[in-house]
Amino acid sequence: MNRKTFAVIFVAWSLIGASARVQAAGEKNLPIAQKIEKMENGLVEFNPGTTPVPGQVPKLLTLAERMAFYNVPGVAIAMIDHNRIEWTKGYGVLKAGSAAAVTPESFFEAASTTKAVIAVIVLGLVQEGKLDLDADVNGYLKSWHIAENDFTRRQKVTLRLLLTHRAGLPRTNFPYDEKPAPPTLLQVLKGEAPAKNKAAAVELLPGSQWQYSNIGYVVIQQLLEDVLGQPLEQIARERVFKPLSMASSTFVYPLNAERQKNEALPHDEQGIAGTPAMHPAALAQGGLMTTPSDLARFACDLMRAYNGRAKGLLSPATVRRMLNKEVDLDPRLFGFPVAEGLGVFVAGSGKGLSFSHPGQNYPGATSWLLAYPELGQGAVIMTNGAKGDLLTLEIIAALSAVYGWPEMH
Repeated sequence: MNRKTFAVIFVAWSLIGASARVQAAGEKNLPIAQKIEKMENGLVEFNPGTTPVPGQVPKLLTLAERMAFYNVPGVAIAMIDHNRIEWTKGYGVLKAGSAAAVTPESFFEAASTTKAVIAVIVLGLVQEGKLDLDADVNGYLKSWHIAENDFTRRQKVTLRLLLTHRAGLPRTNFPYDEKPAPPTLLQVLKGEAPAKNKAAAVELLPGSQWQYSNIGYVVIQQLLEDVLGQPLEQIARERVFKPLSMASSTFVYPLNAERQKNEALPHDEQGIAGTPAMHPAALAQGGLMTTPSDLARFACDLMRAYNGRAKGLLSPATVRRMLNKEVDLDPRLFGFPVAEGLGVFVAGSGKGLSFSHPGQNYPGATSWLLAYPELGQGAVIMTNGAKGDLLTLEIIAALSAVYGWPEMH
C-alpha cells in the first residue's frame, strides 16, 4: 500500500460518502435480505472531478455493474452489527473466465490489513509485560539488529514508532530474484541477494515524521520470532487464530491443494488473472491469507473489548490504547483527516470513532477492515482486482447509507 493509493482512498471516501448519504437515512431496521439488496443496488460512482451537490439524488448503480466497470472478478463481504457478524456474501468468480464462484469461505489476500493482526500480537505481549512499546527494539532482537547511525544515536527505534510508521525506515516493496532459493527473512532485512528490496536501515530521525514502511513490520516479525522462538505462523495461530476460531487464516503460502480450490486469484487493472506475488519470508507487512468472516471475528473481538468486555485478545484498556490517536497525519497527504493508532488508522470521535486498515497487494488484490466500536458495526470487504480499492469505497458508502454510519469528516 503506497502513498498514492492512500490519497485516492481517502479522497474517494470523503466524496462518495457524502453522495451516498443522500440515498437513505437509517434503514438499519430493515430485514437483512433487504439491507443486502439495498447495498447491492445502491452504489454511487466515484468521480474525483466532481463535487456532490447537496440535496441532489445521485444515480444508483448495482454492485455487478461496478465490478464490471472496475474489472474486479470477485468480491466477498462480511457485515458486522451489534458486535457480531450479521451477514456474509460472495460475488463473482475466483478467476476471470472460470465458473468457480466466490463464497464467504473463499480465501483472499489480506495485504496490509495484516498489519492490524500483527499490532494485536505485539500489544498482547506488551499487556503481558514481555515487551515495552518504548524500549529500544535492538534489546529484543537477537538474530539481527538495526544498524546504529547518526539518527539512531539521537533516537532509538521502538515498537511504538514501528507500529505507527515513524521509525525512519524506508519505503520499499519486496522484489527478489526467483532463480536461486528464495530470500530468507534476514536477507530481506539486510537487503541482500536474492532479495532486491531496500535494507531495514534508518534513513530519517526516528519519531520525526510519518513514512509508511512495510519493512518496519518485517522488523516486528523478526522481533516476535526472536522473542518467542517461534515462526510467525505459529505465533499468530496460538495468539489470534485459535482463540478467535479464525480457522481460515494462515501465513502459510502457497495454500494446500484443497484450499487452493477456493483461492481468489489476483487480477490486474484490465481484469487479467495473474500469479500471486506473496513473499516467501516477509509476512508481517501483508502475508496473511484469510476470509472476510475471519477478519470480522477479529474486528468484533476488538470492539467488544473496547466496550468493556474483559475477556478477549486484549483488555479494554489495551484496545483503547491501540485506538488512541498517536499522530494526526497531515490532511494534505491524503485529502482526508486521519490519524495513526497502534497498527490501525483512526478517524472521528465519539459515535463516529472508527478504526480501519486498507490493503493492496500486487498484482491485484485488496482488503479493507472498517469498524465503529461505539456503534458495534463495521465491515470487511475483500476483492481480487487491482481496482478493488475504489470499488470497496463505493461499497462502504452504500453500506453507510443503509446502516446510518456517521459522516466522515
